[in-house]
Amino acid sequence: MTAQLSSFARSLSVETAFTVLAVAKSLKAKGKDVVELEIGDSPFESTESARAAGIEAIEGGQTHYCPSPGIPEFREAAAEFVREEFKIPAQAENIVAGPGAKIFEQFFCEAFLDPGDSVLVFSPFFPTYTPNIERRGAKAVFSPLRQANEFRPEISEIERFLAEAESPKAIFLNSPHNPTGGVTTEEDLAAIADAVRGRNIAVFSDEPYCHMVWKGRHHSILEQPGMMEQCVAAYTFSKSYSMSGWRLGFAVSSSETADAIGKMINTSLSCTPPLVQLAGTRALKQDHAERNEQMQKFREKVTLLADGLNRIDGFHTLDPAATFYVFPNVAPVCNRLGITSHGLAVFLLEAADDNFGVACLGGECFGEAGHGFLRFSCAEPNDRLQSALDFLPLALSRTERIDAFLDSHPQFRLKTPYRIES
Repeated sequence: MTAQLSSFARSLSVETAFTVLAVAKSLKAKGKDVVELEIGDSPFESTESARAAGIEAIEGGQTHYCPSPGIPEFREAAAEFVREEFKIPAQAENIVAGPGAKIFEQFFCEAFLDPGDSVLVFSPFFPTYTPNIERRGAKAVFSPLRQANEFRPEISEIERFLAEAESPKAIFLNSPHNPTGGVTTEEDLAAIADAVRGRNIAVFSDEPYCHMVWKGRHHSILEQPGMMEQCVAAYTFSKSYSMSGWRLGFAVSSSETADAIGKMINTSLSCTPPLVQLAGTRALKQDHAERNEQMQKFREKVTLLADGLNRIDGFHTLDPAATFYVFPNVAPVCNRLGITSHGLAVFLLEAADDNFGVACLGGECFGEAGHGFLRFSCAEPNDRLQSALDFLPLALSRTERIDAFLDSHPQFRLKTPYRIES
């Protein structure tokens, strides 16, 4: 008899973008031309100073263990960064280095959740939130984000969660928001802080797209009075500095929570490689101009894609507010064709044409509230984005191909028409 996997391991869900990425790469290897708009990666090179610092660190022998919470110069640079750019009152002891931002979802849950606790999650949501909540035996309580409300969390839903949920303990915030591109405003954050301040409620604030706010600047709940003691905010170098493959991020919280997370890193990862931290330190100190130039290019891409999608019959997306994603409502198209939104995404990639495809994701990959939407990333050159836009109306007109696809993939037949928001 072989050892049996745990019930958690057997039920583990994953980030669908990487699954679709694998399919897209396989099709490309077979000769198909695929415009990849499924994965949230940067099309740009890592910023110049970061690359140089990484090489210098390797040549200088920075290839051994370092302190689990991070090297002092990185923690100091990260604290200065959030103080100056986001008005967060952080010092070095409030910073913990990690391999990207995603790992801090797990550490936040380990720090604050016990079995039976409830966690408020706004849907659509980043798909790794729920596995990390379930890992602790806690329960996610979902609240829908609506396009009609610009995908902003509703304060009344937070108040209801606090009043009605069984053992309410935590809230997951994500702004700028993946997948919708919505922004939780400074006024929203002040109201959320007022609702939880002084209560036994912890907030995970997921902020990877902090430099992709296209109107005004990014705001963090950690700016609000007293929130450092109740919140963990997570940042990454993957988006702002195009360093996704380096795997570098950091968390900001109270010194007590930061110390606890440092112990979790000690007992799991040991440390984040010092050569990577040195590259990130240099990026924070020297690459502002290059970062901002890349962000402007992202803004041009997301505007190009949003404008083009809105010209397609049955597609409706908001004017870009943040991130490099466009999240159009395609419910009228799905209802007309009798196909689910993720079924439509799979069709566009695999079956709409023998030689050309567009990789994107159905909104349901991000939770129940995502049904009837598609998520497109802008991580391709502009001419490739235009090629995708030109292809979509042609693909949607190929009803015989759609019918054949649904015959061979009946799981993607739409059983009940999507509700159309007025």
